Amino acid sequence: MVSQGGNASGSILWESKRTKNWSDGWLTKLREDQRTAKADIAVLVSQVLPKGVESFDVIDGVWVTSPRATLPVATVLRHTLIQVNMARQISEGQQTNTEMVYEYLTGPRFRQRVEAIVEAFSSMQADLDKERKVIMKQWAKREEQIERVIGATTGMYGDLQGIAGKSLQEIDGLEFKALESPIPNQPKA
Repeated sequence: MVSQGGNASGSILWESKRTKNWSDGWLTKLREDQRTAKADIAVLVSQVLPKGVESFDVIDGVWVTSPRATLPVATVLRHTLIQVNMARQISEGQQTNTEMVYEYLTGPRFRQRVEAIVEAFSSMQADLDKERKVIMKQWAKREEQIERVIGATTGMYGDLQGIAGKSLQEIDGLEFKALESPIPNQPKA
């Protein structure tokens, strides 16, 4: 955005959608693009607007507008950027480091960076929860399979003992005395 005096006043990132259904995912993607482009404002022009929006609104830090309201919204946003830039230029040189840090912390760039971190952590947490569920399901399945194999092996060994008697060699872990031994971490009677 360039003012009438030729000074850069800021930037607006525009995105347009021509679909029949609204998607909240567009807002997340546009905020990411806004951070990448270091734009001051992000605007999504869409034929279909979210519920409750008739012509334009700000949703999650993104301006959302219908094609019909695009020109008035653009005019207001452009004017606002120019006014903010003029105020910034007037105060430029008068700021101390503390004031500049405060301006950064209270400005949109800091908020955008923190939002990016929060979004990334939230996404990582969701992925971790999904992985945990899958692993727990696989673990339970394998545990059940192992129990069935041990049960079948023990049963087969018992059948063979019934047929062969004492001539069948003992197998550690399948003998009756091994099954009678106390279970670890169980109170003794």
